Amino acid sequence: MKIVVLAGGLSTERDVSLASGAGICKTLRERGHQAFLLDVYLGFPYDSDKLEEVFTLPGAGLEIAEGIKTTEPDLAAVKASRKDQSDCFLGPNVIDICRLADIVFMGLHGDVGENGKLQATFDILGIKYTGPNYLGSALAMDKGISKQIFKMAGVPTPLGTSLKKEAKDTPLKELGLSLPVVIKPCSGGSSIGVYIVNTEGEYRTAIENSFRSEEEVVIEPYIKGREFACGIIDGKALPVIEIIPKTGWFDYSNKYQADATEEICPAQIPEEVAERMQRATELAFRALKLDVYSRADFLWDANDNIYCLEMNTLPGMTSASLLPKEAKAVGIEYGELCELIIEKSLARYRV
Repeated sequence: MKIVVLAGGLSTERDVSLASGAGICKTLRERGHQAFLLDVYLGFPYDSDKLEEVFTLPGAGLEIAEGIKTTEPDLAAVKASRKDQSDCFLGPNVIDICRLADIVFMGLHGDVGENGKLQATFDILGIKYTGPNYLGSALAMDKGISKQIFKMAGVPTPLGTSLKKEAKDTPLKELGLSLPVVIKPCSGGSSIGVYIVNTEGEYRTAIENSFRSEEEVVIEPYIKGREFACGIIDGKALPVIEIIPKTGWFDYSNKYQADATEEICPAQIPEEVAERMQRATELAFRALKLDVYSRADFLWDANDNIYCLEMNTLPGMTSASLLPKEAKAVGIEYGELCELIIEKSLARYRV
């Protein structure tokens, strides 16, 4: 098949996306597909009458993936590097190349790419893509909305509320919360912009920092507990994986710095607890109207409570990412997982 692996963009998870895309592209080419790695924002300036050639180019576009740094990408520099300086999110030839493909493998993370906007665009243009549909993507990406849906559907999730920028001076007490709390962006990933605050001063600083780039944040009670994730494919939960940072918590640096975190799959926890997380994952998947695949993040506290924090609709897909490790625990190797995601995604278009 001709497959565009779409990655990059202008999300704070840009580097992660390019690394995921590179891994996907390489393994698909090894399995006989004509795969090409394409940056959704920078595009691929090329003669419009020769675009078919991109699927056979020897480099496969992989030169754009430089690896994941421990700090957030410089998005201003990325914007400045685009030759046409257009304000259009989609770079040169992106739509035309995607239309030439049998399917687009969505290797994007965060912002446009994971919030349903690009999925809706592709639906209108008749472009097939992997991963959840536009509606499920939009619902899951907004943590304020997904929290409300979790509560209505019976998915265990921390108490909390969302706060809009114009109400940023509202005291915690009026929000029904008290310190310590967690503040996180309504739309975002890789734990970027997440603050754990213990004092009033830390709270005010975190609120000010959060609203520099966000119009709405989620505030939750801080829950001390062990961290887990549970992937799901075609409505069926995978084995639970435990995430054990060597220092601190599972923030951006610990997620992508080599040897910063230990991951155990299947998690060494009571079977009943693992099953609760798996059932909650499946329930959240259905409640958010998701399809194909996703990954849920969990906490398990000392009182035996589990809490579903969020659903990631396009989870990391490097060979070292959580979802591939969970799939491997049930005998699905990385390349097979990429093929399975394509197969389940294409099935959506046959109904």
